[in-house]
Amino acid sequence: MLVKDRMTTHLISVHPETTHKQASELMKEHHIHHLPVIDKQGHLVGIVVEEDLLAAQPSPATTLSIYEIHGLLSKLQVRQIMTHPVYTTTPDCPLEEAARLMIDQGVGSLPVMDNDTMVGIITDTDIFEALVSLLGGGQTGARFTLQVADQPGVLAKVAQTVANAGGNVVGVTAWYREGKAYITIKEHGANFEQLRPALDALDADVVDVRERPDCIQKQYG
Repeated sequence: MLVKDRMTTHLISVHPETTHKQASELMKEHHIHHLPVIDKQGHLVGIVVEEDLLAAQPSPATTLSIYEIHGLLSKLQVRQIMTHPVYTTTPDCPLEEAARLMIDQGVGSLPVMDNDTMVGIITDTDIFEALVSLLGGGQTGARFTLQVADQPGVLAKVAQTVANAGGNVVGVTAWYREGKAYITIKEHGANFEQLRPALDALDADVVDVRERPDCIQKQYG
């Protein structure tokens, strides 16, 4: 999966002269948290994020009146609070490498550049959505994790076990922890009474099995 497969191409941007108030209203209107800053020549010159806007607001302990605060923020320009230079990526960058860059640099988004033209933006929300898709989140079926031998053919054997039980693999990932190899698979359509003993019969340790994965969605507060 590449950045171009998950990036947002409907771009909403601001100019360096855009005010704090205008940028805040844009974020609220479009339910976004990142605004690329584009100059009059069409060049990317910075990015302003929700945290930048919040940091620029007066402290709640300020003695300024609400009218004075609005007056200040209506004059404060994006150029004064934006982050620059900006970390960027390209449409053909593997999604996991873009995510790695975001983690390493502590940013929540990367403008996507094709040469010097901005063609999209990839955000942490896009990464989360890709992860949900890769793991089969939201789809019915069993989810299981196996500790397996780190050798060729293991994944194929597990997938065949799912198929033999009438299931179709809809999400899969392989990962490592403390030098041990694991496979997590989400399947759809398998006969669980047939699948579970077949998993136990594999040359692997069954770490976790859930016939109907569900998370408590209770709200607090």
